[in-house]
Amino acid sequence: MMQNWFATFALLSWPVFAVILYFVLPLNRATIWTILAAQLFLPVGAFLKYEMVPQFDKKTIPNLCILAGCLIVQRFTKAVPLHLVAKFLLFVFLLGPIATSLLNGDPLFYGTRAVAGVGLYDAISTLESLCIDLIPFFIARRFLAQSDDTKEILRALVLAMLFYSVLLFFEMRFSPQLHNWVYGYNLAEFLQSVREEGYRPMAFMGHGLLAAFFVATSLMASVAFWRARTPLINLPLSGPSLYLATLLIMCKSFGATLYATAVAPLIGLASPRSQMRIAVLLVSVCLLYPTLRSMDLFPTALTVDAANLVSTERADSLQFRFEHEDQLLTHAFRRPVLGWGRFGRSRVYDPQTGEDLSVTDGDWVITIGQFGFVGFFAKFGLFAFVVFRAASALKFLKSNQDRIFLCALTLILSINIVDLLPNAGLVPWTWLLVGALLGRADRILASATSDRIPVSLKSNLVGKSQAIMHRNDGFTIRGAERPPSHGA
Repeated sequence: MMQNWFATFALLSWPVFAVILYFVLPLNRATIWTILAAQLFLPVGAFLKYEMVPQFDKKTIPNLCILAGCLIVQRFTKAVPLHLVAKFLLFVFLLGPIATSLLNGDPLFYGTRAVAGVGLYDAISTLESLCIDLIPFFIARRFLAQSDDTKEILRALVLAMLFYSVLLFFEMRFSPQLHNWVYGYNLAEFLQSVREEGYRPMAFMGHGLLAAFFVATSLMASVAFWRARTPLINLPLSGPSLYLATLLIMCKSFGATLYATAVAPLIGLASPRSQMRIAVLLVSVCLLYPTLRSMDLFPTALTVDAANLVSTERADSLQFRFEHEDQLLTHAFRRPVLGWGRFGRSRVYDPQTGEDLSVTDGDWVITIGQFGFVGFFAKFGLFAFVVFRAASALKFLKSNQDRIFLCALTLILSINIVDLLPNAGLVPWTWLLVGALLGRADRILASATSDRIPVSLKSNLVGKSQAIMHRNDGFTIRGAERPPSHGA
C-alpha cells in the first residue's frame, strides 16, 4: 500500500477541520460530526508513525481532536459519578492487557517462523492505544448525555447517510474506485466487491460490509424519527426511511439487511419496554457466545443450513468462518485467562512450514486470542452493562419522544455489538454510542434517585449545607458565622 500525498494531507488537516467545527457548532454537534465525518471520509490504512507513540490514523486522529476540542471550548461542571460496575470493567479493560504483555515474553517457533515475545514496551503501547480508543466513550458520556444529544446523534447518522448515498450509488454503477482515485490505493481485492451483476459499494469506509452496516443503522434511526413524528428535513416523514431501505437493498449485504429487517420494525411498532427486552437479549447472547461456542452449544450447523436457503455462497462463507473460529479458539484455550498478546501471537500457524493459517473476522475471537477471556468479558461486559443500564432507566422517562429515541439508540448499539461476532468493525463511532448511552442512562437514574428523596429531607440537607459552607470575610465555620479577627 502506497498512500499518496493527499492521504497524508487529509490526516494532517483533520485537526483544522475539527477546530472549525468546534468554533462554529455547539459542542455536542462538533463532537458527533468530528467522529462521524472521519469514519466516512478519512483514508483507511493510511497513517503517520513516530517512534514511541501510537500511530496517527483514521481512528486515533479524530479521537484526539475531540479531546482537544472539548478541552478548549467546554466549561467544567460536575459529572454524574460512574457506576462501580463500569469502573471495575474499565479498570480490567485497561490493565488486563498489561498483565498479558508481561506474561508473554516467550518467543514462539513454527517451523522456520519465529514469533517474538512481548513485554513491558508492548504493555505501555497497548495501554496508550486503549486510552486513545476510550476517548470518545468518556467525551460522549460527559457531553452527550442529554435528551437532545441522543436525538442529535440519530439525526446526524441519518443526514450523513443521505448525503453519503450519492457516493455509494456512484460506486454501484462504476465500481468501488473512489478510495483509489482520491487516496492512491485500493483497499481490497476487486473481486470482493463484485456481487451478482453489480458491485457492492464501500466509498471511504474500508469495506462494503461496513458501509452497508452504516446504511442499516441509519435506516433504524430514520424509523425512530418517523415514529416520533419528528421531521428531519422538508420531506414526508417516511421519505428518508424508504430511501435508505432502497439503498440498503442495493448494497447487497445479507447481514446488514437482516439486521435492519429485524430491528427497524421493532423501533417503528413495538412498545419501548419490548424493545429494551430485545436489546438486553441480544447483548446477553453476545456475552455468552464464546462460552456457547467453546462448549459446542451454539447451533452452527443449523445457522449454516439457514444461510444455505438464501445463498450457497453465503452458507460456504459462514461455514468457513466457523471453522477458523474453532481453530483460533483451540489455540486461545492454551492460554485462556489473559491470552497470547499482540503481534500475531494469537494466530494459528502450520507447525512445519510456519504458514499463517488464520482468518480472523470476529472482534470477539480476536479479543480472546490476544487478551483472553478476561479481556473479552471486560470489553463485552462493559457493552452489555450499558444496555442493561439503559433498560433500567427507561421506566423513569415521562416523554414519549425521549423513550422512542432512547430505545432506538439502545437497539442500534445492540446491533453494533452483535456485528462484532462475525466482523471486527469496532470504530470510534461505536465507542461514542456506548458513552452517550451510558451517560444518558446515568443522568436519568441520578435524576430519578434525587426525585425520590422526600422534600422535607431535601430542605433539611440544603439548610445544613448552606450553614456549613457559609462564608464571611473569607472564613468558614460549621453551623454559624465566625467574626473576623482583629489584631495579632
